[in-house]
Amino acid sequence: MLANIPATQTVIEIKSPGGPEMLVPATRPVPEPKAGEVLIRIAGAGVNRADCLQRMGRYPMPPGAPDIPGLECSGTVVKIGDGVSQWQVDDQVCALMIGDGYSEYAPAPAAQCLPVPAGASLVDAGGLPETFATVWTNVFERMHLQAGEVFLVQGGTSGIGITAIQLAKAFGAKVLATAGTDEKCRACLDYGADVAINYRTQDFLQIGKEFTGGRGVDAILDMVGGNYIPPQLELLLCFVALMQGAKVEADFGLIQRKHLTVTGSTLRSRTIEQKAGIIAALKDKVWPLWAAGKLRVFTYRQFPLVEAAEAHRLMESSRHIGKILLLP
Repeated sequence: MLANIPATQTVIEIKSPGGPEMLVPATRPVPEPKAGEVLIRIAGAGVNRADCLQRMGRYPMPPGAPDIPGLECSGTVVKIGDGVSQWQVDDQVCALMIGDGYSEYAPAPAAQCLPVPAGASLVDAGGLPETFATVWTNVFERMHLQAGEVFLVQGGTSGIGITAIQLAKAFGAKVLATAGTDEKCRACLDYGADVAINYRTQDFLQIGKEFTGGRGVDAILDMVGGNYIPPQLELLLCFVALMQGAKVEADFGLIQRKHLTVTGSTLRSRTIEQKAGIIAALKDKVWPLWAAGKLRVFTYRQFPLVEAAEAHRLMESSRHIGKILLLP
């Protein structure tokens, strides 16, 4: 049965580069799915740091990216583009997107969609694709984290941080996580970290060396950058964000002497084919962990779509633990 699709919808536009108040509701036509795409009636859309940078005019947009922010969503398939056979109308999915998530309806490549996993609601699934794809590609495809290794997560209560803790534990690693308050440290432990470090009152370098008997950790997922980089090189890195700055003095002789690998990546600028490979790996290797009870959702707060500015204010305050969602 064909869904009743309206001609127009509410979206969130960026009026001009600036603060959260620059996010304003607007009316636009509901798009048609192109070949290889599905049209999703959105139930929930994740808010990510990249959205905030896009709003501020500080995110290098990939060619062809829409001006409406939003890198992930969940919802119901309401229309199928030419050449799509793996999804049907009324299927419930979550999707990795290049944009358009801050909408009521959005197209997404069929190959970048996943079924809503066991144990997650349709709305909560809107905060999963971007974080799981980011962690999978950085921690398991680039860093090759193995069972028994010691893994440090900087910023353990972000969406990416909680995802990294859960996945690393599910695949048999030992996890250290940092956070900025005792409450956040307790959350890191609740989601599976072996040790939680309050970086405001404790030295992660010292604790990391003590935990490993002086050997150092095998891998670090860093969302902070800045002055954290030199001590991290002592412990061992993979950059997925650089919230405290991208430029810092570092001893690359140390990297050479310790035979370290320093790697970084972005997800948004990758091709549909590359993202489809990541999504396929998640479906094969990670999604079964939901049914096994090894993963759980981590939604912190939900906002109506038209309150996107408030969602961004919360994101930028760093008070949250887990994901922030927008609900049309």
